[in-house]
Parts: sequence; C-alpha cells; structure tokens
Amino acid sequence: MKEITTASIIEKVRGMCIEANNLLPQDVSGRIRACFEEETWAPAKDTLGKLLENVDAAREKGVPICQDTGLACVFLELGQEVHIVGGNLYEAVHEGVRQGYKEGYLRKSVVADPLRRKNTGDNTPALITTDIVPGDKLTITVGPKGAGSENMSRLAMFPPAKGEKGVKDFVVETVQLAGPNPCPPIVVGVGIGGNFDKVALLAKKALMRSTEARNSDEYYAAMEIELLERINKLGIGPQGFGGRTTALAVNIEACPTHIACLPVAVNINCHVTRHVKAAL
Repeated sequence: MKEITTASIIEKVRGMCIEANNLLPQDVSGRIRACFEEETWAPAKDTLGKLLENVDAAREKGVPICQDTGLACVFLELGQEVHIVGGNLYEAVHEGVRQGYKEGYLRKSVVADPLRRKNTGDNTPALITTDIVPGDKLTITVGPKGAGSENMSRLAMFPPAKGEKGVKDFVVETVQLAGPNPCPPIVVGVGIGGNFDKVALLAKKALMRSTEARNSDEYYAAMEIELLERINKLGIGPQGFGGRTTALAVNIEACPTHIACLPVAVNINCHVTRHVKAAL
C-alpha cells in the first residue's frame, strides 16, 4: 500500500492551478498557431496572431492568459493501492486551490450560493470528480473552466430515433447558437450516452483530452473530424470576426446507455482550453 500525504497533494494542486492559468498547453497553442498559418481572411488571421501574442506574454511574464481564471475543475484518478495520510483528500484539494489562487494572484470567481451570490473569496470549493483505478498512483488533472464558454453549453435527452444525424446536428446547432460568445476559436467537448448526469461529465472530460488526440474508436474519431469541418464552415471565426477557424478541435467521449435513451451534452471551451495533469 503506497502512502501519499495530504501535504504533497496541497503543494501539487497549488502549483497546478498557477501553471494551468499561466501556461496554455502545447496542444492548444499549437492548434492556434497552425490555424494562424492556414487562415486567409485578414481580420481572422490578425485576431489569431493577437491570441498567440497573449499566450506568449502570459508565459513570459508569469500572468494569467485570461482574466477569467475559472472554476477549478479537478479530476482525480485514485489508485486502489493508495492510502491518503495526514488528513482528508478533498480538503487537501480545496486547500491547494485556495493557496494557488491566492499566491498566483488569480481571480476568485466562486460564489457560495447560486442565488445569494456571496463570493467565497478564495475560489473554493473546487469541483472534484474522482475515479478509482488500478495501481498505486494518484493522478490529478486541473482544468480551470471559464463562465463565458460554460454558459454556451447544452444538454439534450433525445429518443434513440434521433440517431447519429440528430446528435451531429445538435452539436453544430449548439456552436451556431453560441456564436462569438464563448471567445472562439473554441474546443468542443461532446458526451454521448450514460444518463442525465453522466453525459455532462463525459463532455467535460472530453475537454481534458489533447486536441491532437482522436477518439480511440474509429467511428467516433471520424465523427470528430466531420464535426470539426462542419463547425468551421459556419464562418463564425476567431472572436466572431469571420474566417475558417471557429473551432480548434472536437473531442467526443461515449459510454453505454439505456435502450430508451440517447443523451447528448456539448461542453464548449474558449481558445484558452486549460488543463494540466500530474501524478503522485
């Protein structure tokens, strides 16, 4: 049985919160750069260039890429051979977020109650999802999620008769309705299957996958490519100025569902699709 201390978890999460907000992952910045090279519409190319300048400035100066430093979405893969010592696992994650957002001078965006709206002052609580997995490691993924793109997300409980076409049309329609609001070029996370709550989680987890990695199932990999092409033909473009780059990637995650269900969720992320992963 491997022991992992809560102190080490706090320190790791603290650093990951700062890193995730200041350093855009290479897969995302690489896609923006590739789209910049391919873009032919002058306003869109200029906008993509400015986004790249912002990414570089954030990295060089050690400041957030975006003023919205998001809800701290934390995904834990807890090995079944791991024993957490020194305190409570979730409290350690919350403390790591608390310290990271304070020390990194990151905006605190969490309100304690959705209607009474009093800010917690430290960006906690984190939104934690835990999976028990084989092994003796604790793998942590921190993905700060901004509200502008989150607000453009949608979920539908379709009858199975909607089929593949219905799912694809819903994804494209969601992006079209969002327009410039989620700060494109966007990354589109799609969940298919499960139930009402599971499908939303699938869509969120899809955003944690590299924009360069296609679904391991060839059927869904082909769907990702097709949907990206359809979305980029909408002409919304970077920040809504038109052009060929509305989305950087479409990532799909699917799982089994009930014979009478076809749940679909679309979780949109802005061009600042932040995620950092580490293991203890």
